[in-house]
Amino acid sequence: MKISMAVNYSGDVKAMADQVVEYEKAGVDLVWVAEAYGMDAPTVMGYLAAITDTVEIASGILPIYTRTPTLLAMTAVGVDVLSGGRCVLGLGASGPQVIEGFHGIKYDAPLGRTREVVEICRKVWAREEKLVHNGKHYTMPLPDGEGTGLGKPLKIITHPPRPSIPILLASLGPKNVELTAEIADGWLPTLFVPERASMVWGDDLERGYAKRDAALGTMDIMAGGMVAIGKQDEVAAYREYGRPGTALYVGGMGAVGRNFYNNVFSRYGWEAEAHSIQELYLSGQKKAAEAAIPDEFLEASSLIGDEGYVKERLEAYADAGVTYLNVSPVGPDPIGTIRSLRELL
Repeated sequence: MKISMAVNYSGDVKAMADQVVEYEKAGVDLVWVAEAYGMDAPTVMGYLAAITDTVEIASGILPIYTRTPTLLAMTAVGVDVLSGGRCVLGLGASGPQVIEGFHGIKYDAPLGRTREVVEICRKVWAREEKLVHNGKHYTMPLPDGEGTGLGKPLKIITHPPRPSIPILLASLGPKNVELTAEIADGWLPTLFVPERASMVWGDDLERGYAKRDAALGTMDIMAGGMVAIGKQDEVAAYREYGRPGTALYVGGMGAVGRNFYNNVFSRYGWEAEAHSIQELYLSGQKKAAEAAIPDEFLEASSLIGDEGYVKERLEAYADAGVTYLNVSPVGPDPIGTIRSLRELL
């Protein structure tokens, strides 16, 4: 099992980048650079490529609506060249609030678009022939009667260091997870509880695996949570740090009936709590929404405790198929926490 972690993209980016260098030395194998509606991820990814040596650099995530499929492929090639083959392209559909609200682009056909984006990226990287794609959502070159009529098939000029760059999909809904298991190199779920993951996504994953091309190999699963290792009575309080973020996602990410994270929380078995958290959060009672999050969830979705307890949590994640433990170290010595986790692994 490898270690991955998201980096802070909303503060001092250069200070964060310097910290990534230390995390690399401590044993982190992959870092995620988020985008959301802040700084673009590829700029930060390129900077990290210049100052690190071994850590994989992943977008976590680039929304598929915000760039053409070929630009996504070109961006991944650029980071892969600069990093010496360490780019990982994390993609996702994001949600209507960001795509329609911030980008002004219609949020439609996320499944169909994701499938075509992945197919086009792999065609570009393989560089076996000039790019021609006739899909429902994307067509290259534009057909007669559209545009100027001057478009022609092209190959990417740059020769990619690798004929295929790993593509990871962030997905939560049943059909999205099924598609991920069918076509992606890796899966990035959110609010992951290893003991309950199979009851939520097990059937979806199996349906996808049944259609998966054997040439893709085994799909990586990137999941985890906050981590702190120490005396139980001293570190248990760190679980409380998970309340604001969980309340934001379960309660505030989307409208009633259109919140993917709330749906997952309900499918875990916390349906009443999911309804209450959303109702409180959307009415402006954020602290009350945080308090409504079950303690059981905070414990089950993290790795916080003494060494023996954390070992048990590692076994639970391994049993759930996790190959990259996606962690967020909490406490006064995050670098030391990563070192300790590396030793336990």
